[in-house]
Parts: sequence; C-alpha cells; structure tokens
Amino acid sequence: MISKDSISQILNSARIEEVIGEFVTLKKRGANLIGLCPFHNEKTPSFYVSPSKNIFKCFGCGKAGNAVTFLMEHEHYSFPEALGFLAEKYNIVIEQSNHEPEGKEMELERESLFIINDFARKFFSSYLTTTDEGRSVGMTYFHERGFTSQTIEKFQLGMAPDSWSALLESARLKGYSEEFLIKAGLLIEKETGEGKDNRLFDRFRNRVIFPIHNLSGKVIAFGARLLAQDQKSPKYLNSPETEIYHKSKILYGIYFAKKQIIENDECYLAEGYTDVISLFQNGIENVVASSGTSLTTDQIRLIARYTSNVTILYDGDEAGIKASLRGIDMILEQGMNVRVVLLPQGEDPDSFAKNHSHSEIIDYIKTHKKDFITFKTGLLLKGSSTDPLARAGLIREVVESISKIPDAIVRETYIRQCSSILQVSEQTLIFEINKNLRRQIDKNVTSHLTSESESESPSKFNHDIQSLEIADSTQQEKEIIRLLLNYFDHPVSVRYDNGQESQSFEGSIGDYMFSQLHPEEFRFDDPILHKMFTLIFEQGTAFNAALFSGHEDIEIRQLAAELMTDRYQLHDWERTGVYVRTETDVLANQVIRTIVAFKIRKLIMRIKENNDQIRQAISNEKDITDLLAERQSLEETKLELTKSLGIVILK
Repeated sequence: MISKDSISQILNSARIEEVIGEFVTLKKRGANLIGLCPFHNEKTPSFYVSPSKNIFKCFGCGKAGNAVTFLMEHEHYSFPEALGFLAEKYNIVIEQSNHEPEGKEMELERESLFIINDFARKFFSSYLTTTDEGRSVGMTYFHERGFTSQTIEKFQLGMAPDSWSALLESARLKGYSEEFLIKAGLLIEKETGEGKDNRLFDRFRNRVIFPIHNLSGKVIAFGARLLAQDQKSPKYLNSPETEIYHKSKILYGIYFAKKQIIENDECYLAEGYTDVISLFQNGIENVVASSGTSLTTDQIRLIARYTSNVTILYDGDEAGIKASLRGIDMILEQGMNVRVVLLPQGEDPDSFAKNHSHSEIIDYIKTHKKDFITFKTGLLLKGSSTDPLARAGLIREVVESISKIPDAIVRETYIRQCSSILQVSEQTLIFEINKNLRRQIDKNVTSHLTSESESESPSKFNHDIQSLEIADSTQQEKEIIRLLLNYFDHPVSVRYDNGQESQSFEGSIGDYMFSQLHPEEFRFDDPILHKMFTLIFEQGTAFNAALFSGHEDIEIRQLAAELMTDRYQLHDWERTGVYVRTETDVLANQVIRTIVAFKIRKLIMRIKENNDQIRQAISNEKDITDLLAERQSLEETKLELTKSLGIVILK
C-alpha cells in the first residue's frame, strides 16, 4: 500500500490544471479555468478547474474531485494507478507502507489487466525486432507499407508468432496469471470435456500487432492483421471487450493525436490503423480512426473534448460512403462542425499519404474539403437528378441531417444553402425541419414523463412532506464544512459580549470552530457531513483539504469539491479604484453567525422534542417538572443566541 507521506507528496505536487489539461481543452475565466465536461454531453461549458484549490467541479453533472479522482473517473484508474500516473509525471518516488492493500477486487483486476497488456506489448514488439521470423516477415510487411523504424517504435507495433502457445509459455515463465491473460483477451480457453483440463491457446497467431492505447498512453487492447492467406481466419482480429477496453468509447491514435488536435482545432477522422500511422508519419498528426467499426456517440464526444471541428477522410468507394453517412448526422447532433474530403478514386488515406508529400496532402484537403450539405447532396443527386421521387427522398435525407443541428443560427445558414442547391423554397424546408424537431421534442418529453412516473413513487412524496415538517440543520452544517475546507488555517480574531461576561479568541478558524463545536456534543443531521466534520476534527492541526477532494468515498469527494469551488469570480475592481469587500474581510462575523445559527437550529429541534415529551407525560399522568425546567433552560439559551444574531424566532 502506498504510504500516507507519498500520497500527501503526490497530492501537493500535482497541478490539476496540467493533469486535466491533457484531456480537456481549458480556457481562463478569472482565477479558474473552464471547459466542456468530459463526463457528460454539453454544449455550454460548466466544467470548472480551480488551480488555487487544486480541484475540479462540473456544475452540470456534479462530478468533482482532485487530480487523482479525475484520473479515476476519466481513465478508470484504480486509486493506486492514478497515484502512480501522477508520481511518474512529477518524478516522485513512491514509498510503500506495511499495511495490507485496501483496494477493491475490481481495482486490482483493472491494474492487473494493464500490467498483462504491457507484458504482451513488449512480447510482440520484441518478437518483431529480435527474431529471424519477426524481422523477415513482420518487419518486411511494415516496411512494405512504408513505415519507418521510428514509426514502428512510436506506435509500438509488433508481431505474434505462428504458434498456438508462444505468448502463453512466455507468460508462464514470467509468472503471469493465466486467469488475467484470459480476461485480457490474450488467451482463448476451450472446453475439452468432463474430467479434462480446458485447453488454452494464444488468440493472436501469425499476425502483425497494432496496440490500442487509452488517453494516457496505456495499452488497453490489440488489433491484429493476418499475414498468411487463410480463408478460415478473419483478416483483422481485435481484442474482445474487457474491463478496461470498450471499443465504442475509444479511437485509435487518440493518445498520439490529442495535442495536435487542440493546436490545429481540427480532427481528421479516418477508418483504419494504417491510415492513422501513414498520415502521422507524413506530418499529419491530428488524425484518429474508428478502427473499422461504425462511428459511435461516445467516440464523437471523445473528439469534442479537444475540438468542435471534424473532417472525415473518405476513400473513393461510393457504396461505403453512403453506408457511413449516418456518422455525419451523429456528429451534427453533437453540435460539431463536420467537413468531408473525398479522396481520388482508388485511394485511401494510407495510400494517399504514401504517394504525396505533406504539403500536397494539406493542399488537397483544403481545396477538396466540403461542408456536409454540398457533399451529401452531390453524392445523393447522382442518378436521381431527373427523378422527382428520388429528389424528394434526397431532400428529406438532407432535411433530417439539418434537423440534427442544435444551433438555430447554424440551422438557418444550412437551410439557405440547401434551398439554393436543391431549388426548394426555404419555407418548405423550414416546415419539414420543424416537423422533425417537434417529433424529437415529443419523443424526449414522452421519455422524460415515463421515467418520472416510474421514479416519483408515493413513498418519495411522503418523505418530501416529512422533510418539510421537520426542518433540519443541513444548510448550517454545509456552511460549517465549507468554512473549514476553505479557511481552516485562516487567522481569526473574535470578541463578543453575551451581557454577563466578555470573551475573546485569537487563533485559526479551525481552532475556533472546534472550541465551539464538538462532534460528540453536536451531531450533524446529514451523515456525510457529520463524517467529514469528525474527520476534520480528528486531523486537527494536520488538516489537509486535498485529502477530502480526493477521498475514496465518492460522496465525500464530490461534496468537498462542491464546497471548495467558486463558480463565479468577482471582477478585479481594484484596478479601477473601486474596492469591494470579499468574504475574507467579513470572515469572523460569518463564522460566528454560522455557528450560532447551527446551535439555534439544534435548540429548536430539541424544544420540539421536549414539547412532544411534555404532551406524552401529561397523557400518561406523569410528573413534568423536570421537563418544564428543561424547556425553560432551552428557551433562555435560544433567546441569548438569537440576541447575538439580532433576530427574533417566533417558534
């Protein structure tokens, strides 16, 4: 288990804007940074990063935390994996403690799969570069494709031997678990019948290997191409889906392309592994591939983290292009800008990159890039220009695409263009688009009402009514925790007079809070807030807010980030000679009012309980003297507290 000292060192060293900036395009807004949330689909940025507090918070979906929790959520790392990533990034040597690991079984499995895949990557790469067969067969294939040794090394390409068990035997020699080799999809287990051990054999045999990387560069799966002519075996073979690999959520080459996508504010979308590699080798680095699968919404959202501009590179196969037109609509639906480049007949991105220079490729893309209206109408009009029914079908298809665009201004621009190209009035197009939009709205409303009717059970309404009848102190509890997380060590000077004696306090806000409140004496109504209050109390002077924004408990983590994040920043009025009071200027007063308000709420709840006890005692004909004395004491205490706030409570 990683020692607490190492964890603290990593948390203190990690700069959250640098970590998240590798995955999300961030822009400056006041003291914070803002971008599109990588955890849910949104058009308007609501994802905030606070460098000063080293936390992030999405005000759209509620995800929150620090650099460690971001990696856990975004990259699906375990806690130790996320710490390891940051330790490597910031050159920190991790020290291990002697305690037993506390990670869950699933986290251990994920970590094991990354390790197994890295072993396999090294095995395939080594076989390609150090064996006679690897050099004569595998390297020859790659060199014939035009790949240089530097490119082969960069993309970590490899070769699987023409053997049923080469990888298995190597893994056994190194002590790797067969169970995880199977789970990683590197081995196939075949049942042999009762009383016999199942047979294990390598999934990839006599194939060149293309490792598939996640956003942080870890190998999560493999793609493989058959080298020999074998009609019984598929030409291309991929890893099956695993705990760390979901093919619909990853794009080949995204790890290598993401920085250039951000710099160029554009992503080229191709189809296969070699398309990406050949273009990259020719200096076109902002390119990814869907790896032969149909484009998915998750893949589009992955691109949208880095740019809103997508250019699809199609080869000259018209049948294949028509089959993939749905991808254009999906990109439009995400509010992104899509352009299309049709390569010359007989060319694909791989061959085109080999046969042309870098400048020729760039020039060709610039001069042949078309918006989706021009491209789609030109493609579909072929053979149907004189057929009225065919033209009507084409218009409906184009209208369907325009309807997918969420931005009304962009829609109107395309309506005018479509009207001009297809010679259809704008009013007709608008009418048809509005019909499509209404259908979509009706569908969404029906879906929403159905889900609400299923979730809004009578028990939920009863609970809501009870919560109104019994007001708790959650708001005051939240404010206490917020002040502690943000200002624990902030110095405060408190002087007050309760009418009988004067008192004063000099010290930190944390010390003052705990001089007034004790977890055992004042229990919070909200269990998560009480747990946080207790943890802060136990930490004492060793308090570290980062341990809460990175806490293993997701509820604590998200609540801490929420309470530590300021969505709105005050304008720098001082530069204009206007001085505005900030929270730190009135902190002492804020702390006192929060504590007193919390105590008053607790007193009100205790008075209510006392009233119930008095009524019960009267009905049972029991003595109520002690209860009345307690009631008087509670009322007097409440009166003193309310005077200090300058408020009057009527009940």
